[in-house]
Amino acid sequence: MLDTVLLPREIYASEEHIMMQGMIQDFIKNEILPQTDLWEKNGMVSREIWERAGSLGLLCMDIPEDYGGSGLDFSFNALFIEELAKEGVSGPGFSLHSDIVAPYLLKYGTEAQKQKYLPQMATGKLITSIGMTEPNCGSDLKAITTKAIDNGDHYSVSGQKTFITNGFMSDLSIVAVKTNVGKENEGVSLLLMESKWKGFEKGKPFTKIGMKAQDTCELFFDQVKVPKTNLLGKEGEGFKIMMTELARERLSVALNAIGGAQGALEKTIAYTSKRTAFNKPIAGFQNTQFKLAECATQLQLHQAFLDRCTPLISKHKLTAESASIAKYSATEMHSKVVDECLQLFGGYGYIWDYPIARMYADNRVARIYAGTNEIMKLLIARGLFKELFQEIRRKMPK
Repeated sequence: MLDTVLLPREIYASEEHIMMQGMIQDFIKNEILPQTDLWEKNGMVSREIWERAGSLGLLCMDIPEDYGGSGLDFSFNALFIEELAKEGVSGPGFSLHSDIVAPYLLKYGTEAQKQKYLPQMATGKLITSIGMTEPNCGSDLKAITTKAIDNGDHYSVSGQKTFITNGFMSDLSIVAVKTNVGKENEGVSLLLMESKWKGFEKGKPFTKIGMKAQDTCELFFDQVKVPKTNLLGKEGEGFKIMMTELARERLSVALNAIGGAQGALEKTIAYTSKRTAFNKPIAGFQNTQFKLAECATQLQLHQAFLDRCTPLISKHKLTAESASIAKYSATEMHSKVVDECLQLFGGYGYIWDYPIARMYADNRVARIYAGTNEIMKLLIARGLFKELFQEIRRKMPK
């Protein structure tokens, strides 16, 4: 089977990781997979599954214990991401909550903000989202139009966000806004906005091609009163903060990709070993063997690279270029692997009851969110020619 081909992964080899892996697998098998059909019908998961994950210590695992976390390193978060992906779980947006919102708060929040929100996030009683994208603004975050007008002790926020993961269920959202609009010091700032506030409205969850159990929606703000104490970081530094923290988000997407590819391969090996054609298992045909050999090779190579990247997150040493390489290449690989695996399932691969069909539909968006793969290639190229671009900027007329 696949384990006999892939090298052991030292990053998850400790006794603590092995114990955690077993608990996560039981959690997925017993408490997530049985509810998938219902969640897909509803377009969102239950709040109970969030609180259950919190009670097991699976949320905000690398947040210090002082703020309700488990005080572990990021490799445990990575393990959780991969195990969910192996089973094609796309419902609960745990990773966005734990791997994007929580680190923003931990690194840039005031002590009061951290004490107020992080412990609740760790329990799953407070669900979070992040609002960057707008209907006319995706990767170009400087072009956002959501405005925060300074009214002394508070901001008045008006605007709209879209494609917000966890949006409909979220209680708290980190929202990118324009501050000091029309002034010399105009810039992007980040605000912590609670969904219960007057003027904060949510659209209905989108009906999507895949990730049907993951609630994704629009957020609308109509003169929402946001206390100045809910400014995250300094005013005007929101764009810098977002660019700095995107490396972790992109690595998380890459980890999901290698987990998903491994799960697809494992399920396809099992299926082709049992399914017969012309009186022998499909796995007995050279075409099947070669296709799966190619997929296993690509998976192994990407695992090796991501196992180098993952420890760098805890040390704050993962570069934007490396994260972009990981996200771009791993998601492209994932798409190809799932496509090949679905083909080997034949007609059954197109039936929604088979996990490979869900995996096929779910993985497509990974080449779009967290920055499109075209943007990833642009960022990689900028890194390759950084000195050249700096020289060009120096010579440009001011």
